[in-house]
Amino acid sequence: MSTLNVFSQPLHPTISSSLCCSSSLNNNNNNYVYSCQNSKLSFLSNSHNFSVLSSSHSTPTKLSNFHNIFSKSGNGSSWLQSSATAVSSEHKKGAVYSTFPSAPAQVSSVQDLFEFICSGPLLDKIGLTSENVAESIDKWLSYGLQLCRLFQLNELFLTEPQKVRLYHYYIPVFLWCESEIARHRSQFKDEEDIPPLVIGFSAPQGCGKTTLVFALDFLFQMIGRKSATISIDDFYLTAEGQSKLREANPGNALLEFRGNAGSHDLPFSVETLTSLTKMSREGIKMKLPRYDKSAFGGRGDRADPSTWPEIEGPLTVVLFEGWMLGFKPVPDEVVKAVDPQLEIINKNLEAYYEAWDKYIKSWIVIKIQDPSCVFQWRLQAEIAMREAGNPGMSDDEVRDFVSRYLPAYNAYLPTLYSQGPNGSDPQHLLTIEIDEKRNPILGV
Repeated sequence: MSTLNVFSQPLHPTISSSLCCSSSLNNNNNNYVYSCQNSKLSFLSNSHNFSVLSSSHSTPTKLSNFHNIFSKSGNGSSWLQSSATAVSSEHKKGAVYSTFPSAPAQVSSVQDLFEFICSGPLLDKIGLTSENVAESIDKWLSYGLQLCRLFQLNELFLTEPQKVRLYHYYIPVFLWCESEIARHRSQFKDEEDIPPLVIGFSAPQGCGKTTLVFALDFLFQMIGRKSATISIDDFYLTAEGQSKLREANPGNALLEFRGNAGSHDLPFSVETLTSLTKMSREGIKMKLPRYDKSAFGGRGDRADPSTWPEIEGPLTVVLFEGWMLGFKPVPDEVVKAVDPQLEIINKNLEAYYEAWDKYIKSWIVIKIQDPSCVFQWRLQAEIAMREAGNPGMSDDEVRDFVSRYLPAYNAYLPTLYSQGPNGSDPQHLLTIEIDEKRNPILGV
């Protein structure tokens, strides 16, 4: 059995005293041990390929267990493109694999990683100090390793963008969610059924929210929590309903296609979210609705229920994401100044609190500096699709598509950022400002 001594420099005293963790990794008949002992992090292996096995699972986690986020446009995963390991289609069908370099390589020390984590812009926001990080460094290392497996990254050779995305973004947000779950569950007595905590993610299209939710869902399942993911996209009207909406609003470009307030089946969303909040016991099952954006030549339709994923209780957390979650109506003169076509959208928005927002007890708002970023991000996604040989919108088509959302961003984002989502509690709201590369920055 060969040993790769990855972290061998002396540790911060607090880290050295608190660092003691291990988790088993397994691939067929080959066994691996990831250990943090004696101030070092070592990988012990007798092969180069392996898959993650968490302490709460008896079989390697399958990527196919998760909702396929990469079929959605603007998934915000461009930071993955510099990965030292390629993802083959065969690997995507099975366990999540990574490849070690052919020769042992010594990389950054745990001390360096500790300092990098402490330099992150979200640490203060989530209420953590450097001492907290030192005391829980084993968890940071474990979560980082698991995310590397998920995203096909070589943990021995992470690029700066990859380190930022994992240790300054995904893991801090996961820890904040964990603290919100603990707070939520503490409100119930031991003998009571505890409903899942619904966490809302309000973030513009293309900013990477779907990939963030994907990563969080994976980490929850890795530590043994049952979670479910749902998007406002899954509540769009059926193709027939969309057709009726267009006919009822002739000449309004904002309601010609799905997207804005009024294009969702709100009774259906109430039914779904109510059922999710009742998933508090063993044996309760339900199917999560999904939407097929490719149906009817791209106009979309609700996917066949036979294809919807099934979940089983008891759920601990529901991750609910959408570009307009938490938007609230504003004075008529505001929407008229932005775009007169928004008047009906603003009216439609009055019903959305009861249908969506009232179910959400904890909020994450991803803030952008300029709504024009949405066009750039969508354009990047479509260019990447075309270069990969897949159908993609032209630049003009992207501009037309985004133009149907920009009025709502311009009208509602200022209120969202200044007042928080509709009905939110400031004590349970995490606002994350990101830059044009979709990474968190120091901000509000």
